[in-house]
Amino acid sequence: MPTVILVRHGRSTANTDGVLAGWSPGVALDDSGRDQAGALAGRLAGVPLAAIVTSPLQRCRETVQPLLDIRPELPMHTDDRIGECHYGDWTGRKLAELAGEPLWATVQRYPSGAVFPGEGGESIRAMQARAVDAVRDWNDRIEAEHGPEAVYVLCSHGDIIKSIAADALGMHLDLFQRLAVDPCSVTAINYTPQRPFLLRLGDTGDLSVLVPREKPDAGAPGDAVVGGGSGAS
Repeated sequence: MPTVILVRHGRSTANTDGVLAGWSPGVALDDSGRDQAGALAGRLAGVPLAAIVTSPLQRCRETVQPLLDIRPELPMHTDDRIGECHYGDWTGRKLAELAGEPLWATVQRYPSGAVFPGEGGESIRAMQARAVDAVRDWNDRIEAEHGPEAVYVLCSHGDIIKSIAADALGMHLDLFQRLAVDPCSVTAINYTPQRPFLLRLGDTGDLSVLVPREKPDAGAPGDAVVGGGSGAS
């Protein structure tokens, strides 16, 4: 099955201001975020991409725009299921202020039990479920259209990407806060018939290793390489 390159959006004005943006409109990349997005396009230059899927929120669309500018042939799709968590009444508030809320401790230590307050507030469990469903649906669609070795980009948000990576690792949702994905970092997962392989987590460096290469002769597709394998050639 395909490899998905999960890109967190570049640094936003809300990140700079220490605000929980959620689905607030008009949250753009700041100057650093725009630089990060431009650099991302270069980092992915050698990776054969089949498509781009993005959250509908402005900061994600701005992050993938430089990549689309240099590769206009790439189909671009928007999927609400990989949009930010619906934080309800927490949306737009300062993180420093939220850290004093009783729910903050639940989000940190027992996120599978966290439900954000107010109209439209979402549970972290529901957030993960919709995001994982989206990835698996897109894996099927990309494979059907481009073959099992295809690679595609999915641009989303920090908590979304952490929850998808936790699922791929077979990690309980209560442990997902142990993962870290910085702005414009790459988390890459190769889904196979037997198991997902986490290839990168929160990577901000060279991505040439994500270019598909010939599979080893030993074992069936999706088998883990005993001994660890030879790495990128």
